Amino acid sequence: MKVHLSFDVEIWCDGWNDLEQKFPAQFERYIYGRSAAGDYALPHALDLLAKHGLSAVFFVEPLFAGRFGVEHLREVVALIQGAGQEVQLHLHPEWADEIRPLPFEGARLKRQHLSFYSLDEQVSLMTLGLRLLAEAGAGPISAFRAGSFACNSDTFKALHRVGLRYDSSLNPDHPDSGLDLRAQQDFYRPSRIEAVETIPMTVFRDGMGRSRPAQVGACSFVEMRAALESAKAQGMEHFMILSHNFETLVPGSNRPDRFVVKRFEQLCAYLAENADAYQVCGFNSPDFAVRLGGPSASVRVPMLASARRHCEQIARRLL
Repeated sequence: MKVHLSFDVEIWCDGWNDLEQKFPAQFERYIYGRSAAGDYALPHALDLLAKHGLSAVFFVEPLFAGRFGVEHLREVVALIQGAGQEVQLHLHPEWADEIRPLPFEGARLKRQHLSFYSLDEQVSLMTLGLRLLAEAGAGPISAFRAGSFACNSDTFKALHRVGLRYDSSLNPDHPDSGLDLRAQQDFYRPSRIEAVETIPMTVFRDGMGRSRPAQVGACSFVEMRAALESAKAQGMEHFMILSHNFETLVPGSNRPDRFVVKRFEQLCAYLAENADAYQVCGFNSPDFAVRLGGPSASVRVPMLASARRHCEQIARRLL
């Protein structure tokens, strides 16, 4: 089973006012997460991946560089590619109206999701994102993920137009993902849309029967391990895991979240120890190919695994 450790790499300024004043500190927090305990954003993830010999894929949001300069994006790309990891395209079009000059006239109105843009506007945003990544030294770019998973049918037409082969924007657990595709598209297995091969976000049923994404910050390691083993046993071809560059930080601070840090450390160790069962890879691996279709699996984890998450959540609040 191919396991995809994916990171959405983003920078936010806690609102849209006073961006120039806020950006330097926010860039340091989101990219480095510097604290008395060490750097717990990108450097921590990259170090752990290197320690365990794992390949991940980093979906990097580049539109912020249209406002603050490509040199900042170049710094992010250099960190990731310098560690031997791959960079792919991620777009949060909320940045579009902050870029000067505007990328196109319709960008004047702030719109949160990519699905709120026309086909031609999506093509323009993707083209701009690819150009910014190229100027920052990233490449080759072959894959895409929409910010907040908020793609629509036009997104896949746009991806085909700009020459991107792979996508990871479908998320059956996210209310804004592929709303106009829900009736006809499989959100659980890899498929081809407009000549673009897409690997959806993996979700599973927790011990209470609720749908839950395979996200490092959203489930315990015991749940993640159980979900991987359940998917493997049912013959699933791909398992997509999500994290973020800032996910190991306590929200609103530079302090490491010891629970999420431990989860990620345990996950990396587990995948490395079970390399015979899981092929951890990105989209640019030499032998990578999307295996379309596959079994219609129902990934479930036991009650005790989900109970562990609830105990961790209680402990996190108390501490």
